[in-house]
Amino acid sequence: MDNLRGILLVIAAMVMFTVEDSFIKGLSEVFPIGQILIVLGIGGATVFAVIALINRQPIVGPEVFSKMLFWRSVGETGSAFFFVSALWLVPLSVAGALLQTTSLIVTIGAAFLLGEQVGWRRWSAIFIGLFGVLVIIRPGFEGFQPAALLAVAAAVVLAGRDLATRRLPAGTPSVAVSFWGFFAVIPAGIILSVFLGAPVMPTPYQAGLFLACVAFGTIGYYLIVTAMRMGEASALAPFRYSRLLFSIILGYFIFDEIPDTWTLVGSAIILGSGIYVILRERRVLESRVPPEDL
Repeated sequence: MDNLRGILLVIAAMVMFTVEDSFIKGLSEVFPIGQILIVLGIGGATVFAVIALINRQPIVGPEVFSKMLFWRSVGETGSAFFFVSALWLVPLSVAGALLQTTSLIVTIGAAFLLGEQVGWRRWSAIFIGLFGVLVIIRPGFEGFQPAALLAVAAAVVLAGRDLATRRLPAGTPSVAVSFWGFFAVIPAGIILSVFLGAPVMPTPYQAGLFLACVAFGTIGYYLIVTAMRMGEASALAPFRYSRLLFSIILGYFIFDEIPDTWTLVGSAIILGSGIYVILRERRVLESRVPPEDL
């Protein structure tokens, strides 16, 4: 396993995803978010369909379709619906920070749905991380943004997607998973289009922005898949949190967003607790301590 190269690819993927988020947020100032999702879904699905064709890998058929692929796709649809809505309505740094709770929610889901053992140390870290969410959204206080709850909903649904991914049959081709992941974004766009208005014809320049958005999203997807095959998941996972840093940086330079003190404090709490949970899981697996001391 080449963990160093894997880490660099994860960081590069997080840059790509954050740039994609920035394009989505910028385009949402002109275009309905439903239209953005439809274009992103069609574009990404087309890219991976071409890759599958070139490599002669299936994207349909009994070796691809499974119950878990269906539920993973449902999770992809829901997370796209909620997260892009959040990007439209709240600062990039806030949406990015709240999305980082996904790994904490995955651990909760794994405990209750998959029967995995989670001890008091990780439960404590999870509750601390969820407290960080409250610090950011501050319900009942001045500055509370109800739309921030959309990012929390995206994290919950995204966690469901990740849990379904864990249960995918071993023989499911990665390119097929990527294809259906992007294809599942299209229904979310259609649903939003019903409520948020008709599509707007882009200028050639704006069409270029759409193409760039698709390119950054698909490249990020490819990099993260490549990284996970190259290095140990437990070693690479903490570096997914670099997306939070990039969200704050791009939010500041592109959208003139300056996170307030509570957003930074809450982000630090989520970051610290999330990394602790990941490292603790790795230590448990390596040392094989008794379940009651997990």
